Amino acid sequence: MIRLLIAAAIALALSLFGTRVLISWLEHRRIGQPIREDGPQGHITKAGTPTMGGLAFVAAASVGWFVSDINGAVFTRRGLLCMAAIVGAGAVGLLDDSLKVFRERNLGLSKRAKTAGLLFVATAFALSMLAFTNVTTTLSFSRFDFPGVDIGKVGWVIFAVIIFYATTNAVNLTDGLDGLAAGASIFGFAAYTVIAFWGFRHNEIYGDQSFLDTAVVSASMMAAVAGFLWWNAAPARIFMGDTGALAIGAGLAALALSTNTVLLLPIVGGLFVMETVSVMLQVGSFRMFGRRIFRMAPLHHHFELVGWPETTVIIRLWIVAGLFTALALGLYYADFVRLPGVID
Repeated sequence: MIRLLIAAAIALALSLFGTRVLISWLEHRRIGQPIREDGPQGHITKAGTPTMGGLAFVAAASVGWFVSDINGAVFTRRGLLCMAAIVGAGAVGLLDDSLKVFRERNLGLSKRAKTAGLLFVATAFALSMLAFTNVTTTLSFSRFDFPGVDIGKVGWVIFAVIIFYATTNAVNLTDGLDGLAAGASIFGFAAYTVIAFWGFRHNEIYGDQSFLDTAVVSASMMAAVAGFLWWNAAPARIFMGDTGALAIGAGLAALALSTNTVLLLPIVGGLFVMETVSVMLQVGSFRMFGRRIFRMAPLHHHFELVGWPETTVIIRLWIVAGLFTALALGLYYADFVRLPGVID
């Protein structure tokens, strides 16, 4: 527990300070975010806001995790690979953001190049998990043997890559309002801090003591994103950009895969699923029937266009994210207490 608190405290402090320094550096060099021309017209005023803020909280989380045990940290391959996945996806996003700001238009990497980068990181993570950890190859909801359907090594790698790619894109789609994705992700990382620490305390059930290191990674990301949110809350002083969105998505996917709770992830990240489904429904409806379901997708833009103020949309969707997190943790604990011998 002490290591969790140290990691979170360091990550929070570094993120608060580092994000402010990054804002000043970017403003001094007049490096800002171009705004999509096809987005809500009210967002035009945000053009020029510094971006790539994810760089600050990814760095803060990495340092928080690394120095979390001043007496000699017990680092594990599982924790190292989760943090490497976060940094790797963040690097893909950083390249995309850099191209956007230096070209001074909202076009970074091509879809093919961004996809290739994410698939490379996802595949490297999945193969490394199989090679260097004892991660199970079962479909798992709250533990490795529930439901425990073994899909084999090849099947697990394919499944892991799909989850990784889907989650990074879901967070990226949600990152359209000041603080929306950051606030929602804090709930997700809080959930995985609890899940991983609980798995460590009950390793006889969940299978691995290295879950403590995974919990430290999650706590570091939770605190680092919270520090960033201080500056990202509406009206945002800085955007996280793809650097932050892809890193957050990679972190949630890696934590779910490493704790054998990947089937629980759609509930933990329920808001991200809602946002993604809204885009899929919008595109599918328009292509098949020539009609739109929402005024604009993703879902948060629809609520803006029906008249909700931006802060109202953000706070209400944060509430939704919190409710999804509570449901996920409730289901996780309900499965725990129904196990034979847990409660006499």
